[in-house]
Amino acid sequence: MNAKTLSAEARRKTILSVVLAVICVIYVLPAVAVVINSFKLNTFVKTDTFALPTGEMWAGFSNFIKGMTFGNYPFAKSVLYSVVITLLSTALILLCTSMAAWYIARVNSLFCKALYFLCVFSMVVPFQMVMFTLSKTANNLHLNTPWTIPIIYLGFGAGLAIFMFVGFVKSIPLEIEEAAAIDGCGPLRTYFSVVVPMLKPTMISVGILEIMWVWNDFLLPYLVLDKNLYRTIPIHIQYLKGSYGTVDLGATMALILLSIIPVIVFYLTCQKHIIKGVAAGAVKG
Repeated sequence: MNAKTLSAEARRKTILSVVLAVICVIYVLPAVAVVINSFKLNTFVKTDTFALPTGEMWAGFSNFIKGMTFGNYPFAKSVLYSVVITLLSTALILLCTSMAAWYIARVNSLFCKALYFLCVFSMVVPFQMVMFTLSKTANNLHLNTPWTIPIIYLGFGAGLAIFMFVGFVKSIPLEIEEAAAIDGCGPLRTYFSVVVPMLKPTMISVGILEIMWVWNDFLLPYLVLDKNLYRTIPIHIQYLKGSYGTVDLGATMALILLSIIPVIVFYLTCQKHIIKGVAAGAVKG
């Protein structure tokens, strides 16, 4: 490779780095704005959105206190419901979809193929197409509580999870399961003792993605749950309104910051597992 080719390659990499840096800044800018405005008085949030909270703009932690004590609905209760819904939904999705994916991957029948393609197709169906009928169905079946809404999340989260699990299960040698059957393991014992440990990378990846989705979801709980009894964090933030519909943007930004910190920390801690799990589920098989 001559010097001219090396120079062109270097320029290409430089241009690509600059473009990616600009895209990164664009993506990070909203998060930076949330952090800045969460410590700023409400008046200056509207007029000096991107200015640093210094001098008379500085509100300290009053926005956080105001947001958590606003109205007659405790913020701690909203946190509790968000945690319950997120953990139950994720656990249900991981258990049911991994079992279904194992069955689909091992039973080579027309029914299993049709079921797999239906699950994959569900990923491209917009939620807005089904949200009104879903709300009515959830009320009729009494799925409008934090302990039953995970069943609805299972339906919407099954597509991606089964797609990733099936791809990984196909890469597992069938001889391992046959050896377990010879040793006297039934289907359930084979699944929990043999299959689940090997599914760990994909389970971690799916779990991370589902936790981030359910924790940040606003529309589904807003449509299904009784807002007077059950409010998740996104719904609680939506109700930060005063008289005549006025919104305290400082308090809103403070609660948004509190809601995204756990997800950001969780994602940064586990992002390597996402890459490994996606590669294992999408490339192998």
